Amino acid sequence: MLSDPLGAFCRDNHVALGSTGHGLLDGLTFGVKDIFHIRGARTGFGQPDWLRSHEPATETAPVVRQLLAAGAAMLGKTHSDELAYSLTGENVHYGTPVNPRDPARIPGGSSNGSVSAVAGGLVDFAIGTDCGGSVRLPASYCGVLGIRPTHGRVSLAGAIPFGPSFDVAGWFAREPGVFRRVGEVLLGNDEQALPPPRRLVLVSDAFGLLDRTVYDALGSAVDLLSDLLGVQSQVTLSESGLWDWFETFRVIQAGEVWRNHGAWIETVKPELGPGIKERIEWASRVTPSQVAEHTAIRARIVQRVNNVMQPGDVLCVPTSPRVAPLKNTPPSKIEVEYRNQAMCVLCIAGLAGLPQISLPLSEMDGLPLGISIIGAQGYERPLLELAEQACGRKEHIIDN
Repeated sequence: MLSDPLGAFCRDNHVALGSTGHGLLDGLTFGVKDIFHIRGARTGFGQPDWLRSHEPATETAPVVRQLLAAGAAMLGKTHSDELAYSLTGENVHYGTPVNPRDPARIPGGSSNGSVSAVAGGLVDFAIGTDCGGSVRLPASYCGVLGIRPTHGRVSLAGAIPFGPSFDVAGWFAREPGVFRRVGEVLLGNDEQALPPPRRLVLVSDAFGLLDRTVYDALGSAVDLLSDLLGVQSQVTLSESGLWDWFETFRVIQAGEVWRNHGAWIETVKPELGPGIKERIEWASRVTPSQVAEHTAIRARIVQRVNNVMQPGDVLCVPTSPRVAPLKNTPPSKIEVEYRNQAMCVLCIAGLAGLPQISLPLSEMDGLPLGISIIGAQGYERPLLELAEQACGRKEHIIDN
């Protein structure tokens, strides 16, 4: 039986798979968020009524097959937040996986089991999904590497859709070399030659959301990245404010969530936990005209980001405005001070479909605090190389 002292893995639909080939991932182990289908097993989506009302999968998701063929072994399915519609990692039905950096705090979600398993050393890497920030924010909270690739770059076939125009398959790892090797397996070939990173561009309106203590705690990480690239610049992305960008993200996402799962919710009437229930109810009231209005705004946001970024630019933002909150923080505080403020930063890459990596380069009061690098579409490999260099530089500084 799988040893799981962190509560990271699913019990009701446990399944493990041995490697099917040899390659870059020989000897490594991984977990897979319980949103990806595994042949012969049921997919739970963090919701027991979903698990009960769906048949076992008939095919295994391509992303899992790729990893197995490259030599890695899958130890099990990892927990997800309920219907993947949260960023906390607290699931009223299945509990909260441990944040190994501070068990009194949440791990972040919705890829909560995946990040816990990686941060706690149960697996070498883990697969999650990221719509609003469900890889990047947990990576920050637990002090590991986490990536949201370019939208559409990594296959999401065989995964439950959530907000399809934002959904991506991402991954976590503790070791930067493992993190990069997983990318080599999943990313496929680059369509064109990519310019090397040449300039770090601080997104001033993202950093402007931070309390002074958080801003100061990220300073050494910004300096490290600036030293690696040699040139630092600043830009204000949103003329109207990132809160407006978040609202655009929120409306479009809600419309897509309801379009995908509204019929099931109305038919099955699942028992939903706090936070999830309210978001689902709100999503049910979002109108097609609201979605159309914000889709037009999104197009202007994408144009703005593309106009700002020059070849070789790497945008730099805080992954999260705060360290991980304590477990059982009141929902109202979680929504306003944690989820919504974090989404103002996390929505940038989501709206524009850009790759983003959260780097575990900073701490505050002994707790992890991620800094993120964002590249143009398809710029994953230069970002992965920069991440490996930055993590290596940090270790060199610590050792000396």
